[in-house]
Amino acid sequence: MADELIDVVDENNQLLGITEYKSVAHKKGLWHRSAHVWVYNTRSEILLQLRATDKELYPDLWDISVAGHVGAGEDAVTAALREAEEEISLPIREADLKFWTIRKAAKTVGELKDNEFSYVYFHEYDGDVDHLSVQEEEVQSVRFTPMVEIEQAVSIGEGNYVPHGIYWSEVLDVIRYLGYGTVSH
Repeated sequence: MADELIDVVDENNQLLGITEYKSVAHKKGLWHRSAHVWVYNTRSEILLQLRATDKELYPDLWDISVAGHVGAGEDAVTAALREAEEEISLPIREADLKFWTIRKAAKTVGELKDNEFSYVYFHEYDGDVDHLSVQEEEVQSVRFTPMVEIEQAVSIGEGNYVPHGIYWSEVLDVIRYLGYGTVSH
């Protein structure tokens, strides 16, 4: 998988005016930005992607609909739209993204130190997943999964899901609270 240049930020998410390769940022534990897009439908399902077999982190596990690093000189919205198109061929207009929050998370897995500020968005999509094509080096497949099924799986240890911990529950709660993912009457 190709390495990419990303902007380095401080612990308060302020740009430092330097760029670094993603692999180096992960090796050194440098703070940087990512974009997450949670795609839901009106049937109370979330679109999940099955991570590629050769991913460095969490291969063969179900994950966020779309996620990726914000490239050097790029803003989070542009990264979210780009990643949706690249990873799952889902064209999204900026006006259709619903911004939720910026999550600060520090995680160490083996040699990798992932210190990120993730810009989190929601997008409603009632289309057929068979019309989406995946970027094979990143994603094996996509599927809509009932929110109840995700909730049950993560409550007993996350099974075949990337171990995002409380983040899963927070996302499900926000979708329900804001009325996303429920059939309109």
